[in-house]
Amino acid sequence: MRAVVQNDKSRASRRVSRASRATTVLAVAALAAGCAQGEDQSVRGAPGQQAPPARAVDGAAKAREARAALVAAAKRWKLAKVPLTAPAPPAKKPEIEAREGFEVDGQEEDGLPPVFTTVPTKEKVVFLTIDDGAEKDPAFLRMMSELKIPYTVFLTDEEIKDDYGYFKKMQARGITLNNHTLSHPYLPGLSYEDQKREICGMQDVMEKHYGKRPVLFRPPYGNYNRDTLRAAKSCGIRYAPIWSEEVYVDHWEYREWDQDLHPGDIVLTHFRGEDDWDGTMTDMVRRFLDRITADGYAVARLEDYL
Repeated sequence: MRAVVQNDKSRASRRVSRASRATTVLAVAALAAGCAQGEDQSVRGAPGQQAPPARAVDGAAKAREARAALVAAAKRWKLAKVPLTAPAPPAKKPEIEAREGFEVDGQEEDGLPPVFTTVPTKEKVVFLTIDDGAEKDPAFLRMMSELKIPYTVFLTDEEIKDDYGYFKKMQARGITLNNHTLSHPYLPGLSYEDQKREICGMQDVMEKHYGKRPVLFRPPYGNYNRDTLRAAKSCGIRYAPIWSEEVYVDHWEYREWDQDLHPGDIVLTHFRGEDDWDGTMTDMVRRFLDRITADGYAVARLEDYL
């Protein structure tokens, strides 16, 4: 009888020992987990869920920071609303043809650069283009950079030769610089050779100062003839966009009868300041952005559609 009791006590002792060891193991595991949490502060998923990748978390944080910066910039530049962001560029570029009524003889046969006022798209985007280069306002560069607004420039050597560097800064921010002739003449009044000299001469200037020969050309005043487009093609020009609307510091002007914006419209303005306008370049941009944003439009980059 005594031996049985001893055996029972021995078995009970072993059970206690095993329980003790299990408790110790659990305690050590808990301590290790606590230490790990102290060292790793990364985001954890809820029970049963996988934590998001660090890159996704970083991307979301950067997007929030970018949005906050844009909101702050819109407030700083006194815009009525934060500008809308343009959709991604089209995977397939639209086919650009000369606008009906804007063709010249031999337009298709000779493969001449098309003259157009609107880019074919269903997206609610417009394209801001700025001509000549007379006004060189540093505040304009800051405003467009802070608001992340794309635009396309057509330069005239006579207006920019006093400060090529201003437009070099623009180019460094991703803005495409294009051809608007050497001296801004009425091209149809010139011979073919003189037109070619104006256009090809500006190509040389652009290559010398900005490292590229443009493929976009805008005829001064929007006036051209067959010789203009022949000369432009010989100089390496592929497109000759003009415009649907023109924005000033105090008003808009429209080409179309409905006096309204349309998807894909090209908007013209000029490098002007208080010597010519009742306001500054930044005042003009504010008027432009407030109008298109109120109508649900964003500014897209013209070159992305060509």
